[in-house]
Order: sequence, then structure tokens, then C-alpha cells
Amino acid sequence: MQFTSEQHLDDGVLERAFTLGGIPGILWTPAAAPSSSSPAPLILLGHPPLGLRRMYPRLAARALRSAADGFATATVELPGSGDRPRLPVVDRARADLRRAMETGGPVTDEIIDALVLPLVDEAVPEWRAALDALLSLPGIGGPVGYSGGVISIGIRLAVAEPRIVAANLFAGSLVPRAMFEEARRVTVPLHVLLQWDDEGNDRQAALELFDAFGSKEKTLHANMGGHTGVPQFAGDAAAQFFTRHLK
Repeated sequence: MQFTSEQHLDDGVLERAFTLGGIPGILWTPAAAPSSSSPAPLILLGHPPLGLRRMYPRLAARALRSAADGFATATVELPGSGDRPRLPVVDRARADLRRAMETGGPVTDEIIDALVLPLVDEAVPEWRAALDALLSLPGIGGPVGYSGGVISIGIRLAVAEPRIVAANLFAGSLVPRAMFEEARRVTVPLHVLLQWDDEGNDRQAALELFDAFGSKEKTLHANMGGHTGVPQFAGDAAAQFFTRHLK
């Protein structure tokens, strides 16, 4: 991991950009500098595949909120996003999805699989490599949580990565049917956010996915409104969830 820049944000939060194997990322740490004897718990901040530059304002706001609760947070650029090489199969599927939505045609399982599964297959090993590097830094430690982003990436990480002990998932992206089977293997505590009127999300599929999760502790936090209309109290509930499970 190589740090490429740093700056202090509000409340003294330290933001450091880094690269890891050519993949850009950002690490935020609280102003009250954690030490090796008292490391800060870590939350991995997921995001949609729109590029870190475009997502930065929302990611930084989430990082500042988490830092106020004593958490370090980090994120990495997703495959095919930002300045990273494109994923042709995903780009073709995205174009097929756009045409289907414009014409009122069906969004087939084939489109969803091609749109999501290649991204999951590439992104999850990269997140795990980033976690290795982050947890080797002084003052950063477990337990680890995962929050937001493409829900299928969160599912795969929750199954594959034993260092993740709690996950806050956003039910706002299309989910391949194969991921429902993986969801049955998720056992960590879950807090799932669902926007009831999300125009780009299949509400019934989101409810079925929540039912499929194998976790004994799982909470569905549903709110009226569209994809970008998440109320402030929903963020407060997610923060309380991580405070309970990571401290």
C-alpha cells in the first residue's frame, strides 16, 4: 500500500489517498489518533460503480459520521470504474439494461448476471487484499464491518471474509438469482436498508433476498422514498448498528 496524498477534514479527520496494486483507495481515520494498544475498528465503505471521484462527497460524509463514532473507514475503486480498465461484459450488460428500461422490455436474468457477477468476482478479492493491507497499519484493527454499495459484493464478502463481523447492506441494486443461495450462507448480524419507492430496485426481490439471509440477527429498515431520498434517521440507525457490533 502506497499513500499518495493526505489532508485533514472537519473535526480533524485524516484522509489519505492510497494505491494498492494499482487500485486507488481512500482511508479516513478519526482525529483522536488510534494507537496499536487501542486500534480503531474499521468499516469498509461500499459504493456503486460510478467512480470514486463522483462518489467522493457521499463517501466523505459517511466517513466523517463514522469517525465521530470512533471508526476508521476505507474504500477502493471498483473494477471498471474511474480510471481503471473497463469491463466489456459489464458495459454491454449496462447498455442492454438501459435499452430494456427505455423500451419497457424485460430485465432478464441474463442481463442481471452479466451486469453484476463479473463485478463481484473481481471486486471481492480486491477488497480482501485491501483489508489485509489496512489491518497491517498502526492503529487500525478489528472488528471489521462492511457498509453500503452493490449488495451482491456485500453478500460475497460477508460469506468469504471471516474478519467482517457485521454488515449494513443497501437493497438498491439488481441481484442475480445465484446470490440468493450465497445469502443463505451469511451469518453475521445484518442491517438492511430498503427505499420502498426506489425506481431502479425490484422491491419484491429485495424482500425475498432479506428473507433468504441466514443471519439469526437481521433487521430490515424500510423507508418511503426513492433511491436518493434516504432520511437522516436511517443513517443514524446504521451508525447505532455498528456501534453495537464493532465496539
